[in-house]
Amino acid sequence: MQKDAKTDWDERIARRSDEEREFAFPELEPPKEVTAAGGVGQVTLDWSPVEGAVGYLILRSTGDHGPLEPVDHHSGDILSVPGPPYVDTTCTPGTPYHYAIASVPEVTRSGLPSHTVGAVPLVAGDAVPRVDVVVDTVAEGIELQRPWVPMVGSERLSQLLCTDTSGGHEIGAGLEEALRRMHDELGVRTVRAHAIFHDDTHVIDGSAYDFSVVDAIYDKLLGIGLRPVVELGFMPRELASDPSKTVFAYGAIISPPASYERWHDLIRALVEHLVDRYGLEEVLTWDFEVWNEANLEVFWSGTKAEWLHLYDVTAAAVKSVDPRLAVGGPSSAAAGWVDDLLAHAAANGTPVDFVSTHTYGSPPLDVRASLARHGFEHARLLWTEWGVTPRHFNPINDSVFAGVFLLRGMRSAAGRVDALAYWVASDHFEELGRPPRFLHGGFGLQTVGGLAKPRYHALSLLSRLGPVELPVTLSGDGGGSLIEAWASRDRDRIAVLLWNLTLDQTKADGAPELTRTVHVQLPGVDPSWQVSATTLGIGAGDLVAATAELGITDWPTGAQLAELAERSRMISTPLELRDGAVEVTLPMPYAVLLELTPPK
Repeated sequence: MQKDAKTDWDERIARRSDEEREFAFPELEPPKEVTAAGGVGQVTLDWSPVEGAVGYLILRSTGDHGPLEPVDHHSGDILSVPGPPYVDTTCTPGTPYHYAIASVPEVTRSGLPSHTVGAVPLVAGDAVPRVDVVVDTVAEGIELQRPWVPMVGSERLSQLLCTDTSGGHEIGAGLEEALRRMHDELGVRTVRAHAIFHDDTHVIDGSAYDFSVVDAIYDKLLGIGLRPVVELGFMPRELASDPSKTVFAYGAIISPPASYERWHDLIRALVEHLVDRYGLEEVLTWDFEVWNEANLEVFWSGTKAEWLHLYDVTAAAVKSVDPRLAVGGPSSAAAGWVDDLLAHAAANGTPVDFVSTHTYGSPPLDVRASLARHGFEHARLLWTEWGVTPRHFNPINDSVFAGVFLLRGMRSAAGRVDALAYWVASDHFEELGRPPRFLHGGFGLQTVGGLAKPRYHALSLLSRLGPVELPVTLSGDGGGSLIEAWASRDRDRIAVLLWNLTLDQTKADGAPELTRTVHVQLPGVDPSWQVSATTLGIGAGDLVAATAELGITDWPTGAQLAELAERSRMISTPLELRDGAVEVTLPMPYAVLLELTPPK
């Protein structure tokens, strides 16, 4: 995505007057019970949640009297996080710091900071710090939530029909296989993509509509077993008020329609056609999303008021076919315009069946507070784009850090969102042009040629968790902040997923001082059970390392592709269960899935 147009936090805050903030959002209380604990290479912050907050801003000063500034973990997007705890590794060991936490009612606003608390990150010594993890293996447990299953992002789906090649691989066939793998191996159910109204789908033919290309696209998608999230955009050339306003290498038109009446007719005609072709019961399971990131001028050349009008007209058109059909938005960048849409919809009686928005570089904010504030508690929450960075051609996309980041975000979102769609399934992705080489920092979970990157491996680890989530307690230096755990049970297996991660992207290549020894206690497990450990770390499940080993700088040959697949797979090894416990060493970034099964 072209996200460089995003303004930073300070500019967004400065744009709002005090009067405007007070009118829209009464001041939230600062968090209470704020604590800061210094550990080796890190400071862990904790605090009590505040009702009405969608997130929190971490503030820090050096010494006793320095100014409080937001802690920047270098994500390239918003700095707010959804809730406690937060591990700060951007600090310098041995230096005293003071911290405060500010509640965030909406992404462009922050409240008053809490009282300050002091902490000193510790210098690493000879001993590796220990974290204790206790899994309640006999608890009844709860249903394990899987926010990665409902949805994944994709390049525009017209590329399923493309017979051009990229890196020697046919684009349409490669994209289709990547989506099929998401469905067959990971259980993903829907795909969200841009530009169903782009020039290459030719939906307007003179005075008539022609949905034959859309049919070919959706027929192919449904044949895989996936359903579309129908993002209604961009603007057909024939309806655009200014067709010169475009985005992306493929020239998607971002202007408002010249006639909102004609836009309404197009939306109604498309939805009627989809119902006629696929049946009402099928299309009732689809979501219709209005536009993409209209809060960025790079994606919408009109005003906010014009987009809100577009939303009203679009929702009315969808509902005119059947009021049960699901429509929503704002499909915004950086969690923006959520409150704007909901306030507008509440005032005007416009339906919002789901709220969709995007963020990068942090777990998604908890915008349930916005839904409650405007009376939309029952609307679904769909994060239709999410990832480690908003920038394409960024090496971090190919890294192990990005894979472990995915685990942290999915765990944070579980139980509070209906979908968290990673952006995107495949490096067959050309918003800024086709891939220039094999590993180019592309958004894809899979490469051109279909190899799994660490982020795909991370989803594979998540898919191996069982249906019942078990309680876990963590203690020690970084336990619950740097080190996290997700434990599960099914009929004859216990699976415990552990990882070590900071959100600080300056440490994406590793930080020895953040290594932890993790002692996992599993009381109640039969001592005869076998333990296997599947690891994702630098050198294990690491396509970047495998590519470097083979000296590949451009595109691999077929033989090299097969060799890369073997060298970049995750590693599984047996471990010994001693006194009901397993001990593992976790560098940062690193993840390990422990699977315990009865002897065969």
